[in-house]
Amino acid sequence: RVHTDLGKKIIGELLEIAYKNISFYFKVGLISGICMIVGTIIGSGIFVSPKSVLANVEAVGPCLIIWAACGVLATLGALCFAELGTMITKSGGEYPYLMEAFGPIPAFLFSWTSLLVTKPSSFAIICLSFAEYASAPFYPGCDPPQAVIKCLAAAAIVVITIVNSLSVKLGSYLQNFLTAAKMIIVTIIIVSGIVLLAQGKTDNFKDSFKGSKISVSSISLAFYNGLWAYDGWNQLNYITEELKNPYRNLPLSIIIGIPLVTVCYVLINISYFTVMTSTELLQSQAVAVTFGDRVLYPASWIVPLFVVFSTLGSANGTCFTAGRLVYVAGREGHVLKILSYISVKRLTPAPAIIFYGAITIIYIIPGDIDSLINYFSFAVWIFYGLTVLALIVMRFTRKELRRPIKIPIIIPVIVTLVSILLVLAPIISAPELAYLYCTLFILSGLIVYALFVHLKFSWAQKISKPITMHLQMLLEVVPEEEVIE
Repeated sequence: RVHTDLGKKIIGELLEIAYKNISFYFKVGLISGICMIVGTIIGSGIFVSPKSVLANVEAVGPCLIIWAACGVLATLGALCFAELGTMITKSGGEYPYLMEAFGPIPAFLFSWTSLLVTKPSSFAIICLSFAEYASAPFYPGCDPPQAVIKCLAAAAIVVITIVNSLSVKLGSYLQNFLTAAKMIIVTIIIVSGIVLLAQGKTDNFKDSFKGSKISVSSISLAFYNGLWAYDGWNQLNYITEELKNPYRNLPLSIIIGIPLVTVCYVLINISYFTVMTSTELLQSQAVAVTFGDRVLYPASWIVPLFVVFSTLGSANGTCFTAGRLVYVAGREGHVLKILSYISVKRLTPAPAIIFYGAITIIYIIPGDIDSLINYFSFAVWIFYGLTVLALIVMRFTRKELRRPIKIPIIIPVIVTLVSILLVLAPIISAPELAYLYCTLFILSGLIVYALFVHLKFSWAQKISKPITMHLQMLLEVVPEEEVIE
């Protein structure tokens, strides 16, 4: 066996010592949990999505209602995930829930899609947004070159991947710092808006429903864009095994974190409308920067600086949690086994995080933000809906499971129906080939599952064993099962 080559006895002793102190090295508390939710949700979305939401409903009143409703939906979805997370206390987000409810095939399709589409594309979108804001001050009056943007994005991915590979604690501390930094700019925008409202800047809120475009299609697409800004509401479910007292801290982090984000988002949009009409907001290249230029001048440079912190915080939170999905999929045998190994010295799923960062860098080479958002949103809401449906199914099929949190059944029913609407709305109202390609890619996972997971071709095993051996020695990682022994 591979770990024999590394010195089984020495590794076993190191792991035993390390795991005796696991509560100190490896656990995430309530404050860090709240920061993880707030820090992951508040990223580039609130600085990108306001134009898209407004463009679909074309009036201030419906726009603000959509932002509040998106927060309610995110909270309902997170409460569903809280029941799932405290009922099945395994890391990996949707993966273990789909495995318990529907078996290995839907779980594999989720991991297949997440590993190669949704998680890397989300990480890439955030890092590209960071790069655009970071490079903008150096190219006044014109767009930064794409080569500069993509190089900066790649550098951010490398740094964040290294930090999260080195230490859970370091990644958590970095998240707390960046969350505090981004809350500064959020506070500046909100307080400025309140001051302007107190000074009587309310002209843009008069007849706020006049000229609105209300239809199932427009509302659905507005939700689509608004919910992109809220994405991350389920991030703590990816690190359930690393939470201190998850039965208490998981729901508390959700109940405190997401409503806090919702209030911030609504107030930020109100602040935008105190200085910009609907037309001006739609014409703005960067809404937050336009707001800063009009309100904070000559200190308007503060806005792009703290937006950079905001996007970095979101990217760090995404990397911190998504690496755990790769780790759990590897543990179940659905990807290379090496991806389920943990570092002997640092107790982090380093191979999984490095793999995730490498895939993300591939995405930023040909991709742009708009196409990646469309690709991401369509795929992710398929599995959000399927996971909440799993909660409903297990209410009847797995009654024996302990449920420290049990929400009313109407909540998962509502979230499931909304998920179906969000998946079908863009196909019906604005059909694009990207949705077809995404669907075909998800279904192609069935072929991969049949060949490499179900049938387990011997030649694949022969190739993967030497790769696993050499990577294990290089990265100094071992299987989690060693701890059990």
